[in-house]
Amino acid sequence: MIKLKSWIGAARLRTLPLSLSGIIVGTAIAAHLGYFSIEIFALALATTLGLQILSNFANDYGDGVKGTDNDERIGPQRALQSGLITHQEMKTGIIITSVVTLLIAVSLIYVAFGSENFIYSILFFFLGIGAIAAAIKYTVGESAYGYKGLGDIFVFLFFGLVSVYGSYFLYANQLNALVLLPATAIGFLSAGVLNLNNMRDREPDERAGKITLAVKLGLSKARNYHYFLIFAAICCMLIYTVLSYQTWVDFLYIITFIPLLLHVNRVMKNKLPKLLDPELKFLSLSTFALALLFAVGAVL
Repeated sequence: MIKLKSWIGAARLRTLPLSLSGIIVGTAIAAHLGYFSIEIFALALATTLGLQILSNFANDYGDGVKGTDNDERIGPQRALQSGLITHQEMKTGIIITSVVTLLIAVSLIYVAFGSENFIYSILFFFLGIGAIAAAIKYTVGESAYGYKGLGDIFVFLFFGLVSVYGSYFLYANQLNALVLLPATAIGFLSAGVLNLNNMRDREPDERAGKITLAVKLGLSKARNYHYFLIFAAICCMLIYTVLSYQTWVDFLYIITFIPLLLHVNRVMKNKLPKLLDPELKFLSLSTFALALLFAVGAVL
């Protein structure tokens, strides 16, 4: 039972709603335009959850091996750090999760494109391989990009552009430039969650040699960067809705701007890094709520 709880803890369930936000937004846009498949939706959700859990396992392993997770860490204690899961066990967990996620992704590609769109299938297959590699290489290995201040870029790409635009394309099989706006918004909000995490751990990360973007920027500029991410996301959502407006329900998601602005105010007034920890969950759930309300407005 203790081991099971350790694996559940390593999966970091509080991060999962954020990973689903892009799929929900992309699916809502596709459904609004008359494209929807319950099979694609279920498989897309499963693939995204697999990638997020894989990323969490790999992050636990990479930071644990490098010694970044130590007594100075402010957030919840990691599985390897606690000793409840060994390095070899976590390695095995990463391999199993990678294989299962890839199999689900292949199933998703087949359901979406069949045998008629071979080029699309190949493109998305390599995109899936890239997503798995990105999830692992964030903290694992000597060339881990999370230790070089590049984590924000990959989060923006995979949680925003790939998640929203990719899921939309799985349904519609056609391009739509307008979808880039909500995709960018979700990407910015997802990068905001990572930036909060990096601001919280900025000092211990720097001492451990983990050079995140927050470490590179310093606290003041990292705050300004955070404000930009939130306000730019709000602007992208509003521009999209204005350009695609049909009824007032399309603006239902604006309700979530209230908690987002309250969040910005708390970050602005924050003095202690450890007090940023609850803001991670708050911003993740606010993003998830935005995605859900956007979906409701799109399908009604």
